Amino acid sequence: MPKRVDHRERRALIADALMRVAAEQGLEAVSLRHVAAAAGVSSGMVQHYFRTRDEMMTFALAVVRDRNEARVTRAIAALGATPAPRELLRTMLAELLPLDEERRADGRVALAFLAYTAVRPAVAAALHDETAGLLDFIAGLIRSGAGTTVDPERAAVGLLAVMEGLGIYLLGGHYPPETALAALDTQLDLLFGSENHTS
Repeated sequence: MPKRVDHRERRALIADALMRVAAEQGLEAVSLRHVAAAAGVSSGMVQHYFRTRDEMMTFALAVVRDRNEARVTRAIAALGATPAPRELLRTMLAELLPLDEERRADGRVALAFLAYTAVRPAVAAALHDETAGLLDFIAGLIRSGAGTTVDPERAAVGLLAVMEGLGIYLLGGHYPPETALAALDTQLDLLFGSENHTS
């Protein structure tokens, strides 16, 4: 009787290899051949699951997104049933920063993917809805906790840009995690005030 193939397991094996190659060598090193070698399978098997390099890149970013969502969900659940908007936002953004080795590996992949999409508008289009949804969520938290003196949409764009910039500098080793978190807290204090700052 022929052996039954677990496609989900194989795809996970290839995805893990893809993430290792991307995190250790950069996205420019990601190819069918390199991923196949890292996974210990044939190039043909990799091509069975990913027909093009763009498909592999998009999948790598989806893996990073899923990992980030899981981390954020766990951290927010630990806050209890009704966290304050500032506390919720701070927790979410801090979890997205590359503050430990696991998040640095994911951050390197995400950063390389953004550079990759800069010259591939069709691939970048997949990110537009995700970014818009994140901005809407952040704006909603700012709206509910920061008062009426702040434009929530513009503040959300600025805060997301600060978080992304902090992430880039952390990945480059320009300063330690404590400095990035202090900078994030300063930005949140400007929006929400510092009197209820508990972080």
